[in-house]
Amino acid sequence: MPPRSFAAQARADTPLGPITLAATERGLSGLWFDGQKHHPGAIEAPVDAGQRWIAQTLHELAGYWRDASAPFTVALDPQGSPFQQSVWQALRGIAAGRTLSYGGLAQQLGRASAVRAVGAAIGRNPVAVIVPCHRVLGAGGSLTGYAGGLERKAALLRLEGSLL
Repeated sequence: MPPRSFAAQARADTPLGPITLAATERGLSGLWFDGQKHHPGAIEAPVDAGQRWIAQTLHELAGYWRDASAPFTVALDPQGSPFQQSVWQALRGIAAGRTLSYGGLAQQLGRASAVRAVGAAIGRNPVAVIVPCHRVLGAGGSLTGYAGGLERKAALLRLEGSLL
């Protein structure tokens, strides 16, 4: 799949460190923490924090940091295979304050034997926080596999009240 061109990008500070955002004309396509695995590197797009999807994301993130149950309604346009898209869509169904295991998510997708493939798709999630891959835990509730770093995963889960 050829990479989609971005309409705009922006940088912002968050309580968990700086982020880079990228959007197409159809929606937010990326939200990466600095140093995150699979960060795309330099983005070929104008810097425009006022672009509609980026501005909406920044507004909604500000609400999330104050109240982790605040919903995200920004349109999304992440780039990925149909399988990755299905995994990322399923992640959006995990409510704040809830968690699910990798195996549980694979089962929910009707792909119980594809736990590793589901885990790989989760790891490639290009829209951190909003597509809540941090809510997926290892067997027995272990913190594992967060491209943004386990410290951030734990901080997000604490913010949402699912990790004390």
